Amino acid sequence: MQTFLSGIQPSGRPHLGNYFGAIRQHVASQEEAGEHFFFIADYHALTTVQDAERLRANVREMAATYFALGLDPERAVFFRQSDVPEVTELTWLLSCVTGMGLLERAHSYKDKTAKGLRPSVGLFTYPILMAADILAYDSTIVPVGKDQVQHVEMAQDMAGHFNAAFGQEVFVRPESRLPNSAAQAKVPGLDGEKMSKSYGNDLWIFESGKSLKKAVNRVLTDSRPPEEPKDPDGVLLLDFLALFLEDAELQDWRERVRAGGEGAPGYGHLKVRLIEAWEETFAPARARFEEFLADPASLDAHLARGAERARERACQVRDRAYRACGLR
Repeated sequence: MQTFLSGIQPSGRPHLGNYFGAIRQHVASQEEAGEHFFFIADYHALTTVQDAERLRANVREMAATYFALGLDPERAVFFRQSDVPEVTELTWLLSCVTGMGLLERAHSYKDKTAKGLRPSVGLFTYPILMAADILAYDSTIVPVGKDQVQHVEMAQDMAGHFNAAFGQEVFVRPESRLPNSAAQAKVPGLDGEKMSKSYGNDLWIFESGKSLKKAVNRVLTDSRPPEEPKDPDGVLLLDFLALFLEDAELQDWRERVRAGGEGAPGYGHLKVRLIEAWEETFAPARARFEEFLADPASLDAHLARGAERARERACQVRDRAYRACGLR
């Protein structure tokens, strides 16, 4: 039986990249046979969020987002990472068999420090904690975005190093799974770079009204007039529309932009259609999100029940690892 595992950081409000790259995939995977473990990675968030009230609020917002978008706590084990302390125990065990060179090659660490993020020990050892997250539940399938594939590969390496060091098959080897659509693999930010809360170029999925219009107006454009023919691959607004529109409609917009001339759509037309498509996609879920968020006790209860189920599996894996290395 397959076991699916993935997590998402509560480092800010969930944005389009979170939805198209992770959340939508997680919710859809519930239809597949097997076990499903999804967690809110609040330990990981501490590398960037060091405000207690903000972190608590972010966790609840993330839980409300998942439930609003269709995650069923009866079909999937959904929990808060810090409610499963066995993960930190496994992190130490894995750190004892992980070479410095492996961590130094981590793309995420290099990218974030290049953007000016302070290089803490937590940020450097982030891949070990992520490996523990994956291995703690005997995960076989890890749905991730393209930029996270390396972390799954590192978890494979750490599992292999531990198993070889202690001569036992303690950890199950996980495999990554990418989104089906190439358009979902990388969601652009307002500036055309990868969307990220850390870089401040993100768009909250439940924006509405004037705030949604203001957010869309921040998408990078240029001063070329509508009638000037343009390469659609160089029009960032079309990249956003590709996330929402059916292929036939998207191709029509692209061809009209490419052709230019009288009646060609300007950036304003593209922004209006993007706002319409956004509302069509997220308005129903936004209403459910607000209902869930208005009942924080219920959200916490759902997360606690998920953690109980997650700990049952994590304790089994932790004990297996302890016995292998002589701690039990």
